[in-house]
Amino acid sequence: MKPLTRRQREAILLVAAGRPNVQIAALLGITPNSVGEILSAAYRRLGANDRAHAVTLAIYRGEIGHFDLARIAHETTAHEAA
Repeated sequence: MKPLTRRQREAILLVAAGRPNVQIAALLGITPNSVGEILSAAYRRLGANDRAHAVTLAIYRGEIGHFDLARIAHETTAHEAA
């Protein structure tokens, strides 16, 4: 299987942090429609059925790790506080 693209990985990390598409779009500086397209492509690459499945498969395949999850949780929390 092909690895996730950088953008797909960023979006999946934000999904793992519990962010909805509108917030992911704002954080990445893209439209919510673009987020949907990026996530759909990521789901296909991972063979995922939904958001939770995609995060689980990305972790299992080593696309994202615990440090990634801790970093994105910290960054998005800091962004909200600003």
